[in-house]
Amino acid sequence: MFGDLFEEDFSFISNNHYGKGKKSKPRVSEPPAPRDFTNLSGIKNQGGTCYLNSLLQTLLFTPEFREALFSLGPEELGTLDDTRKPDAKVRIIPLQLQRLFAQLLLLDQQAASTTDLTESFGWSGHEEMRQHDVQELNRILFSALETSLVGTSGHDLINRLYHGIVVNQIVCKECKNVSERQEDFLDLTVAVKGVAGLEEALWNMYVEEEYFENDNLYRCGACDKLVEASKSAKLRKLPPFLTISLLRFNFDFEKCERYKETSCYTFPIQINLRPFCEQTEMDDSEYMYELFSVIIHKGGCYGGHYHVYIRDVDELGNWQLQEEEDGLIEEKDLRDTENAKETENPLAVLKGILSEEEAKQIPVDQLGQKLLEKKGVSWNKKYRKQYGALRKYLQNHPQIFQLSPDGNKVGLKETHKLLFKLDSHGQNLQSPSQKNGVQWNYEKNPPRPRAASAGCHWFDLNDSKVQPIKEKDIEKQFQGKESAYMLFYRKAQLKRPPEACGNPRYQIPEHLLNEMNAANTELQKKRAECDSANNGIDLHLHLSSCYKFHNGALHPSLSCKESVVDLTIDRRKTLGDLRQAVLQVLESWEGDMVLSMAKPLPAGLHLYQVLDGDELTLDGIGLADGADIFVWNGKEVGGTKVLTGPEHEPVVLNVLRLAEHNEGGKGQHFSEVQHVFPCSTSLGQLHSALAPAGGIILRNGSGADTEAKNWQVFHEEDMKETIQSVGLRDGCSVLILDSHDQSFVNVASGNLTAFTYDISWLQVKNFCGVEEEAKHVKITATIETVMSDIKMKAIREFQLQEELGNKSCLRPVSGNGKLLSPVPEDYTVKEAELKMGSLLGLCHGKAPTSTQLFLYFMVGSDQNCSPEMEIVVEETASVKECLNLMLEKSGLSGDNWHLRRLDWCYEAGEALSQQNATLKELNVCRGDTLVITEGKLPEKGFLKIPIWWLKPSSHKKHGENAQDQVNGITWKMEALQVSAAAEPTHPGLDLCYAGRIEIAGEASLEDLKMQVLTLPCCQEQVVPLPSFLRAWTVDSRRPGNLLRDNKRTLSDYRLGASVEICIEPLQEEENLGPHELLLRVQMGIPGERDYSSSRDLVWDISKECTAWALRQRVASHYCLPVDKIEIAKYFPERFEWLPLSSWTQQISKRKRRKKQASLQSAPYHLKDGDIIGVKNLLLDDTKDFSTVRDDIGKEKQRQLALEKRKSRQERVQDPLFPDEKLPTKPRKPEVALSINVGVFR
Repeated sequence: MFGDLFEEDFSFISNNHYGKGKKSKPRVSEPPAPRDFTNLSGIKNQGGTCYLNSLLQTLLFTPEFREALFSLGPEELGTLDDTRKPDAKVRIIPLQLQRLFAQLLLLDQQAASTTDLTESFGWSGHEEMRQHDVQELNRILFSALETSLVGTSGHDLINRLYHGIVVNQIVCKECKNVSERQEDFLDLTVAVKGVAGLEEALWNMYVEEEYFENDNLYRCGACDKLVEASKSAKLRKLPPFLTISLLRFNFDFEKCERYKETSCYTFPIQINLRPFCEQTEMDDSEYMYELFSVIIHKGGCYGGHYHVYIRDVDELGNWQLQEEEDGLIEEKDLRDTENAKETENPLAVLKGILSEEEAKQIPVDQLGQKLLEKKGVSWNKKYRKQYGALRKYLQNHPQIFQLSPDGNKVGLKETHKLLFKLDSHGQNLQSPSQKNGVQWNYEKNPPRPRAASAGCHWFDLNDSKVQPIKEKDIEKQFQGKESAYMLFYRKAQLKRPPEACGNPRYQIPEHLLNEMNAANTELQKKRAECDSANNGIDLHLHLSSCYKFHNGALHPSLSCKESVVDLTIDRRKTLGDLRQAVLQVLESWEGDMVLSMAKPLPAGLHLYQVLDGDELTLDGIGLADGADIFVWNGKEVGGTKVLTGPEHEPVVLNVLRLAEHNEGGKGQHFSEVQHVFPCSTSLGQLHSALAPAGGIILRNGSGADTEAKNWQVFHEEDMKETIQSVGLRDGCSVLILDSHDQSFVNVASGNLTAFTYDISWLQVKNFCGVEEEAKHVKITATIETVMSDIKMKAIREFQLQEELGNKSCLRPVSGNGKLLSPVPEDYTVKEAELKMGSLLGLCHGKAPTSTQLFLYFMVGSDQNCSPEMEIVVEETASVKECLNLMLEKSGLSGDNWHLRRLDWCYEAGEALSQQNATLKELNVCRGDTLVITEGKLPEKGFLKIPIWWLKPSSHKKHGENAQDQVNGITWKMEALQVSAAAEPTHPGLDLCYAGRIEIAGEASLEDLKMQVLTLPCCQEQVVPLPSFLRAWTVDSRRPGNLLRDNKRTLSDYRLGASVEICIEPLQEEENLGPHELLLRVQMGIPGERDYSSSRDLVWDISKECTAWALRQRVASHYCLPVDKIEIAKYFPERFEWLPLSSWTQQISKRKRRKKQASLQSAPYHLKDGDIIGVKNLLLDDTKDFSTVRDDIGKEKQRQLALEKRKSRQERVQDPLFPDEKLPTKPRKPEVALSINVGVFR
């Protein structure tokens, strides 16, 4: 309504950049995080490469493999720079592996990337997202390395370290001839199922003998006949490194599915392989192996996650568990306190402050304040650059400080409160160190003291995360969903040289050392830049010499670039540093310099508090990024005194006055001007400045919402109030009325009357003329204009006769051109719910009054057969009167008709059953469509129910008319003329239509059965009592819910108006209880894919409804042992049988207490009438429950699905449906893992 706030007619309001909000700073890309306290680097997961990461870490922590790889120089492998040269032979895989190992050893980052390595494998982005088996990768990677190293000194690297030999021997019992066969191996695959541990598995493989005897004899090559023999296997050659793959994944042939073996499987830290070797005369040390890596799989057989437990053979990592780290820090702290004190230690200072506090925890902000009071300097100024933020520092020492769950409070752990005494000059725990020429970040990680048992510390390397673990934690991986999957042993004889211990640079080539040193230098530079960028704030300095003060605010006298100077400064610096920086920027300044906080407002720049306290940090005084600071002398600007503070904020008001029609633009009748006033201005001063003598001021009670019309008058007693106190803010509107305009105002109530409604227009189209093309006119109106006035204006615009006013009406026109119901002439535009600009039609016919309804109606719901007609009736007319008027207009007669509403599907829906109720009482609205439907409605409280007769059909063998009787069902719907032979239904049942009955809703089920017996087709049946009948609802052309309890009323069943019921005759009386389930069981015919006739089985489920309980009930019904039957539930809609599983497993006592899954829940959803197939395993051992009829039914469903798919494809190709697309669900193909290697032979 008011347009842009900064129009040219109010040009003195500043519109420079600072008035449009703060500009977001481009965020500096974060460098990778440094290593954590373990000093070991993890590996980033590319999406599904955890299996690769685990194997690479194992190879890295195999020092002999690592050093053999590093021994291959550029003269043998080439260089990565020569990759693009056409004739160069560059062995990319070993080069990238060397580079990755160097990064993991030397580069100061939390996790390394394997992107370059996987690209050298030839893997695409899709391959990196797929999960693969680590055992498969181990073999493929070794094969790729062997191929890559052909023709180099490392051609036998894999064989030298991992190659072993197994010999298989068969000994003839008669001639003692030995037949043997050697097998090479790089890893041993051992069984898990049915084995207690690794030693037992090796014993079964290499100690136990297999005998050929009785019917299973061996043909000896020496004897040339079948003889008894023994077969055995032994380890002939042991490799330096033994890799063992555990067969965790198996296949269940009964269930036809894979599964993971999660049973307990133990393996030792040290193992003696002498019992499993062919040669046993050597010293024990030749057979001793030590575990140094365990790759762990967490999850199931179709997915999961890998991580690895690794023993740090070379002691490259800092192994400290939390409780041990506490003791080491205490010991180091006491030792350093006794030494010469070089630098202050924040750890000791903070511990001292917290130990003096009586409260268990204090806020972190309060801790920083106490540090400032005690040391005379803030954390940000003294420690932040070296140790980071205070909160982060506390989080990095969880062994000493205890943070609240929300991280806002901190306290000292109890053990440290007693042991610590504050040293006023805290000693630093760590001294800066440089180790082996590579810079390490030791600020968080103190150097690890050498343990007595060197090289026995274990770490859990889980992608990017590395943490120390105890050796006993390996036992947790013996069993469960998270369990050991691959084991790596090294010979105990393999000893590491002393110079390799704790030295990550050992045996690394010089060119890689130089590359890593340069990369570390670059990382440190980027971290320094990032730290500076993250702590730097941009300030906007506004110079007083470039500003002038008028209209209550400061405005630039020059351009924005000349008036504002941008300054970037570290938020950790002090206000004094900022003052010096400002002086350097300005180069010259005379007199006092005052820095004031400024804020851009719609009226201009306004000043607030003065910044003082040069020793305070910028962060401490609340200076944020993008803050505006005004540089002046603190008194005046351009010779004008400037009022500062929130009490003198300038406010922009929109001042409105009445204008002529359309002077203010389309839809407006106000002229608008903007003025600026200090918020301390009184309403009396405002009145004197704006209102003429005798004029009044009104405010919009909805604030800045100019669309609202809640205008209020300022009275005489309000004149002492200020603009701020009455709630006028920037953008608020005030209305000024002269004395001759005040007739529109009710001053007593303070309300503004009619003219406040926006003036707009409506379109009217002439449907009364004879011209082919109807004319349009625009009629000016407000939302309070009466429809009769609009009609008369339109008649005059069309130059029609005035008499037409009594014979015409206005009807809204819909978007598709349909004429809607006429609008009552006494309605206003608002009451008619018309939008401004709507299209109306001027039509013949008298408009209904506000008490009349305009309705559409048709005979039958088929619009093609019956045209839509119109009628006007009183809203107080009854349904019966309305029906008679409609019958008269449509030329129908008789009383065999009733009215129904038209539902959203344009079909006859809910019936208007209350004949004497008025249309208003039944919520029939103007413009509704009613349908005249043939047939009488039952009286109130009565139901009209179609009845079907359900009887067993003659059983047919499979193959006899199987095509015509899918699952033995033929529906004889004579009345509806529907055959549902192709529909899935219950086998062995026929449904015949019996007729309709009309019965009261309060009648009992027994009364319904008695009335059914009076139907003509049911009189032939001999039924002695109603209890010999069973009643079902019909659901999807099949028996649905069973109606039990003959004394229950029909209304209690909530059957609904469209219910259909089928009746089944019985041979004996039946009265089922609420906890009895009626099932139809049928026994399979041995040797045939068919079943005998079904029998009714009543099963009491009051105690339990489980598969085992049902098996017992079915077994007792057929007098068979429980373990000699198999049962399955039939799903007729899918032609499928779902076996009810009877297998059991060992479960814990706690789980056993839980209630077993009920068959009434998923996936069985057992209910009354369900079919249960039974197989007698004594006569028939096949577990296939399907029949020939099921095969035919599935084939028909498949053909129907193909036809639908073909139809959709034709529609997609049809140009009439260009936008229709087939919904396709992509399936991920199973792709074998591979690594692409060049040819180097």
